Amino acid sequence: MKITQFEEIIAWQKAQDLAVEIYQYFGSIRDSGFKDQICRAAVSVSNNIAEGFDRQTDKQFSSYLFIALGSASEVRSMLYLAARIQLIQDSTRNELIDKTAEVSRIIYGFIKSLNKPPSN
Repeated sequence: MKITQFEEIIAWQKAQDLAVEIYQYFGSIRDSGFKDQICRAAVSVSNNIAEGFDRQTDKQFSSYLFIALGSASEVRSMLYLAARIQLIQDSTRNELIDKTAEVSRIIYGFIKSLNKPPSN
């Protein structure tokens, strides 16, 4: 099945879900710098998937997927920090890190499939 729009991409769907959860956990914290950074990074994951999808080549799409992967890693890093400075509990950190890691695995698999040489 050929994907015809970015909304069909599982990585995009799961990245959107992750961004909603990040906003739910961090939307009301007082540290606006931290909140803004983690929320921007979370939103960046799905936005880069969407933007890359509408590029002309698989190579360009792959570049945007790598950016999305980097944003997911930024979210994961900030989740560790959030737990260390007691903005969230360890159980919440672990739950969100698992979801972020899942998104990263899916994106990485997508990158590999885009870069796979065509079979004869």
